[in-house]
Amino acid sequence: MSHLPSPSDLAPSGRPPLSRRAKAAIIVQFLLNEGTEVPLSALPEDLQAELTLQLGRMRYIDRATLNAVVEEFSEELDGVGLSFPGDMAGALSALEGRISARTAARLRKEAGVRQSGDPWERIGALPEDRIAAIASAEATEVAAVMLSKINTAKAAAVLAHLPGDRARRITYAVSMTAGISPEAVDRIGLSLAAQLDAEPPKAFAKRADERVGAILNYAVSAKRDEVLEGLEETDRDFAEAVRRAIFTFADIPARLRKQDVPKITRDVPPEQLTVAIAAASSEVDLPAAEYLLENMSKRMAAALREDAAGMSVKGKKGEAAMNAVVSAIRELVSVGEIELKSDEEDEE
Repeated sequence: MSHLPSPSDLAPSGRPPLSRRAKAAIIVQFLLNEGTEVPLSALPEDLQAELTLQLGRMRYIDRATLNAVVEEFSEELDGVGLSFPGDMAGALSALEGRISARTAARLRKEAGVRQSGDPWERIGALPEDRIAAIASAEATEVAAVMLSKINTAKAAAVLAHLPGDRARRITYAVSMTAGISPEAVDRIGLSLAAQLDAEPPKAFAKRADERVGAILNYAVSAKRDEVLEGLEETDRDFAEAVRRAIFTFADIPARLRKQDVPKITRDVPPEQLTVAIAAASSEVDLPAAEYLLENMSKRMAAALREDAAGMSVKGKKGEAAMNAVVSAIRELVSVGEIELKSDEEDEE
């Protein structure tokens, strides 16, 4: 009866058995021939190099040897009950978001490992003002490499945050990066990422002005105006940042896109929307109500107008209804279903 060779018989007669390294090369070559995407870049660089050298040394094997190696590989996979990251860097990546940022930072520092992943992806995901701060602090050539590696639209936004002279010097330096080696670009990315890893964890993910703005979004208008007036007297720049972070019912025409209005009417109950429109009688809030009515379905707008016309809404009830509309908009923004317009953006 014919049978598959045992692992010790995998080499032709008279030759030594295949090493595990050779078997790994056979499996990789087999998968590549089958058109399978093999994520070899996830391996440590020394293993990538060893595997490449092994592939370069080998010429061919017979079908029986291939079948035996694949069979052995399959049996080993079937015998694996659970796999683990294998090192501290992998463990920290697997537990990212599940353990506290302080614990993760301490363990990473004690183990001497950096956060895994492409450093340029991490840098590109930072807020524009944070990247601009890095570009201001680093050498012009480093900033030029950084802007060349991140998303083009974000790079343009980063330049807008920089002083004119600094922005000009960096853009000129981009023209001098043609001869830089990939290794140098990698070293720059790793160095910048290491600086990010060295930063102490922050207790709050959002900036102070964003947090204050979010609180004032739900405050009654009189209290909001009082707080902003006090902030103006204490810190004019911070007060201006808070004003930009605030999104109220009156901001709807300037910040909400027309095509997103139907999504709001879907998430806000009709009776609450009716109360909000009826309450929006001031010069500040009335344009927002009209903007919503003009950009929803004509049938719904007509029904809301008719119902709101017979209502007399004042005080807390009206503000609560308008805040419900604002809350629905901010929730859609937070889940990424809609995106608010910037202060400078004009909608055609």
